[in-house]
Amino acid sequence: MKKLSLFTLFAALMVFMAACGGGASTDKSEGNTSKEAPKTEEKKELSGTLSISGSSAMQPLVAAAADEFMAQNPNIDIQVQAGGSGTGLSQVAEGSVQIGNSDVFAEEKEGIPADQLVDHKVAVVGMTAAVNPKVGINDIKKEDLIKVFTGKITNWKELGGADQKIVLVNRPDSSGTRAVFNKFALDGATPAEGITEDSSNTVKKIINETDGAIGYLAFSYFTDDSVTPLAIDGVEPTAENVQSGKFLVWAYQHSYTKGEATELAKAFLDFMMSEDIQNNLLKEQGYLPVTKMEVERDAKGNQTNK
Repeated sequence: MKKLSLFTLFAALMVFMAACGGGASTDKSEGNTSKEAPKTEEKKELSGTLSISGSSAMQPLVAAAADEFMAQNPNIDIQVQAGGSGTGLSQVAEGSVQIGNSDVFAEEKEGIPADQLVDHKVAVVGMTAAVNPKVGINDIKKEDLIKVFTGKITNWKELGGADQKIVLVNRPDSSGTRAVFNKFALDGATPAEGITEDSSNTVKKIINETDGAIGYLAFSYFTDDSVTPLAIDGVEPTAENVQSGKFLVWAYQHSYTKGEATELAKAFLDFMMSEDIQNNLLKEQGYLPVTKMEVERDAKGNQTNK
């Protein structure tokens, strides 16, 4: 009886261990299944058409960025048109383009529903007065600059320069460059009558070929010694001085969307703010990276430290 009981107990123990072993095996198998790494979701390929219009000054920059973006995304077509800041703002507000480029804040353009638009600041442009090299000066006080452009000073000898009559070279009223220069270099003063040219290249050519001429250009046009860029109140017109807030004649380059940017517009604007575009393409095109600005400015022109 003792032997039988012992055998029975041993058999029961073997059955129990087998059952536990099978359960452990099943649990392990289930555990392996549950711990399998989820499949990585494939990145959605971008496709479609993006329409951009606006600032003539911004067109070369945005077009160059668009070419790079399309090279990376072959199923996307981006059309970049000029027409001026007002056109870009009007068209993006009415929905005929997805992005409207502007040299000025939407709030500064009459008739634009700025409250419906979202501002994406993609670059900064610095600008200063430029004179014919024979004028003989490379620095000017701001108060004297205002007197020159308003016709109160008419000969460079009054400022220690050559005995030459001052010839003003202006941009048209619709020019974003003129608006920025008038606001921050001339404190809002209205320039006197002079030569008026819409193209910055033509302005540079006229200044170079005309004794006593003065106009204003973006930093990107100072690539040779054919014209002389002027320091203002002793502050040199350099990228570093704009970024630090010392040189005051600068403006944002805006890309506006109607409401928050979505899909292709968002992808392209994110690309514009990428390190590669900000640190390389912008400099190649003569612009300053907005990501390196130590100061910021609102639509009223108030400048503050970041």
